[in-house]
Amino acid sequence: MQDASYERAKLACETSLQNLGLDYLDLYLIHQPLGDIYGAWRAMEELLDEGKVRAIGVSNLNIGRLVDLAMHNRITPHVSQIEIHPFYQQTGAIQEMKNLGIQPEGWAPFAEGRNDIFQNKLLASIGAKYGKSPAQVILRWDVQRGIAVIPKSSHSSRIRQNYDIWDFELTAEEMKQIAGMDKGRELFFEHDSPEMARMFGNYRIH
Repeated sequence: MQDASYERAKLACETSLQNLGLDYLDLYLIHQPLGDIYGAWRAMEELLDEGKVRAIGVSNLNIGRLVDLAMHNRITPHVSQIEIHPFYQQTGAIQEMKNLGIQPEGWAPFAEGRNDIFQNKLLASIGAKYGKSPAQVILRWDVQRGIAVIPKSSHSSRIRQNYDIWDFELTAEEMKQIAGMDKGRELFFEHDSPEMARMFGNYRIH
């Protein structure tokens, strides 16, 4: 008999497939690292075996728990999605992911506009050199660090601009300058806090 986390993960995937009218999902993630993530992970391994998903991963899992998950399960996560932007660069965590063969993926790559990131003088000056915007400089910086990014925009012109980052490359000195922007702390959520654990622990989709 499987546990509740296993059953919920299976149900969530089946519901998503039905709602989307698809036979499989390209990527399926555990979104918050709370509760019995190991039971959910066993379900996701089976979904991968069954061809219902093409890749499985986690989101917002701290690096210690990610290493533990990788060490004690049959399948290592393909993707780990975490908060990454110039103010919170997660260099150590990214290196550990690469050591494990896990693809880092950054959410909120533009820090959702916080700290006046789109008016940042360093990013603007680098962008001016290449005829690019601060946003394009950030995306290029991510790509050169080996990070998959998921920028969000509802404007078609900005979506097109987000794709237009393949005709320039930041120098080692520019990468070093951007590294100096790191504040070393989250801007959005402290996922290990008791408040967050209570909030997400009581949240149910299915």
